[in-house]
Amino acid sequence: MEIIGSQKIWTFTGISKDIKSMTSGAIRKEPAYLVRSYMELATKVAELQFRNRDFVLMFRGQSEDYKNKLGYTSLKPSLLRARASNMVPKDITISSRFKKLVEAEKALVTQYEVYKFIGRDRLKRQRILRWAILQHYEICETPLLDVTQSLRIAASFASYQANADAYIFVLGIPHISGAITASAEAGIQIVRLSSVCPPAAVRPHIQEGYLLGEYPEFASAEQKLLYEHAEMDFGRKLIAKFRFKPDTFWKKSGSFPQIGKKALYPLASEDPLLDLANSVRATINT
Repeated sequence: MEIIGSQKIWTFTGISKDIKSMTSGAIRKEPAYLVRSYMELATKVAELQFRNRDFVLMFRGQSEDYKNKLGYTSLKPSLLRARASNMVPKDITISSRFKKLVEAEKALVTQYEVYKFIGRDRLKRQRILRWAILQHYEICETPLLDVTQSLRIAASFASYQANADAYIFVLGIPHISGAITASAEAGIQIVRLSSVCPPAAVRPHIQEGYLLGEYPEFASAEQKLLYEHAEMDFGRKLIAKFRFKPDTFWKKSGSFPQIGKKALYPLASEDPLLDLANSVRATINT
C-alpha cells in the first residue's frame, strides 16, 4: 500500500488550533484534535475535504488511538492485528487465520445457495466480495478494514466502544467509481457494501459501510510474507484524527443525536444476512 500523497496534507492536530500542512507520517505521530460537539467535528471535516480535494474522505470510529512500536497510529485489518498494537502477529497465527478465512468463504457460498440470495454467481467469482461480507458481519478475521462514509455513524460507533475518549480517524482514498474501485497507483481497493450485498441485507445500507483492502490483494499467508506489516497498515492513508468525550459531545450536538445501537445493528428478523452470518460462524467454529 502506498503512503498517501507525496505532497503535504492539510490537517488538524492536537498541538495547534489552526489547520496546517503536514506529511502523513507526521500526522500519525501527532495527538488527536479535541472536538466538543458534532457540529464542530463536521465543520473541521468540511475544511479537510475542501483543502484535500484530491481525495474522498472515509471515517473510522474507535475507542483508542492504537500505536505501533514507532509511535505511529496503526489501522490494520483484523487478520494482521496482534493482541498489542505495538506488536505483529506470528506467522503461524496469520497462517491459521487464513485457513479459517478459506473455510469461512466456502461456508458462505454454501449458505448463499441455501438462502437463495441474488448475486450468488458474483460471490463465487470474486474473493473480495466474500471477504467483505465476512468482515462486515464479523464472522472471522480478514485482510479488510471497515470504514464508513458517514461521519455521524463513525462517531456513534466510537462512542459505544469508548471508556473516556472516543476517536475518529479520517482517511483519504481515491475517487470511487463503482461497487469495487481498485487503484494500482494507491495500492488500494474500496468495496461499497451496499452494492455487493443483497438488498435484504439491512446493516450495510444503514451503516453506509465500505471496506478497504490491499491492491493487488494477497491470496495466501505465504504471499503475505512477501510484504512488511507496515506496508499493510491503513494508517498510511490517514489525513486527520479527532478525539471527543462521548458524555458531553452528544449533549452539545443538539440536532445531531447519537445513532442508537439497535439502529446500527438490526436484528436477524430485520436482516436475513445476519441469520446467514450466524450459520456460517457456527459452521467454522464447530
